[in-house]
Amino acid sequence: MTSTISDKKIRLGIISALAEEQEGLIDAMQDAVTVTHGMREYTTGTLWHVDTVAVLSRIGKVAGAMTAATLVEKFGVTHIVFTGVAGSADRAVRVGDVVVAESLVQHDMDASPLFPRFEVPLTGLTRLPSDLALSTQLAGAAGRFLENEPDGIKLHRGTIGSGDQFINDSVRIATLKERLPDLLAVEMEGAAVAQVCFELNIPFAVIRTISDNANEEAATDFMHFVKTVASRYAFGILHEFCKGYVSTH
Repeated sequence: MTSTISDKKIRLGIISALAEEQEGLIDAMQDAVTVTHGMREYTTGTLWHVDTVAVLSRIGKVAGAMTAATLVEKFGVTHIVFTGVAGSADRAVRVGDVVVAESLVQHDMDASPLFPRFEVPLTGLTRLPSDLALSTQLAGAAGRFLENEPDGIKLHRGTIGSGDQFINDSVRIATLKERLPDLLAVEMEGAAVAQVCFELNIPFAVIRTISDNANEEAATDFMHFVKTVASRYAFGILHEFCKGYVSTH
C-alpha cells in the first residue's frame, strides 16, 4: 500500500495501547473534545495544526482491531499511526532503539494445514505492508527527534510481529526468530490494526520504541521503560511528524 499524504488534508488517528504511551498528547491538543464509545475515549482536536483523533486501544489484537475500525467508520480518520513500545526480536535492536514497521505479521496466526503458517486466512498475505509514504515520513520524524537523544540509539525499519502474548521467554523469542528471520520486534496490536487498515484501504504506520529484550526480565524492564521513556518518545516523534506535515502545506 502506498500513498502520499502531502496532497490532501488528513484526519490522523493516533492509537496507543497504554495511557503512558500517549501521555501529553491530549494536553497538547487544541479544541479537544472527548467522546466515549465502546468503552474507549476518543479525543478529537487539532494537534500541532493537524486534525487528529487520539485513543487508547487497550492491549491485544482484538482491542487494536476494534479501535482502528471505529476510528475509520465512526470518526472518519484518513490515516492511522500506532505508537507504543515493543520487545526486541533481533540482537541489533536494543532497548531505546526505535522501529518503524515496513510490514507486520501475526506471529500467533496458524490456520495450517488449511493455510500456510502466519498467513491471514483468505487474504493471501503473511506480511501486511504498512503505507510507504506515511512510514517514511514517520521514520523521518523519528530520525529528527533522535538527533537530540544520546548517541547509540538507532532507528530501524523492518518487520514487526504481533500476537496475543506478552513475550518474556528467551526460548520463545528465539523460536519466533528462527521461523521469521527478518523479525525485528514483537508487540500485541500492530498487525491487527494493519489487517483492518488493509481491508478498509486506510494508510497506516506503526512505530515502536524498544522497551525490553522479550526475555525473562521483560516485565520489569517494560513497566519501567513505559513510565520513564515511552511517552516522551511518542510525544516528540509525533510533534516532529505533525510539523513535517504542516510544512508541506
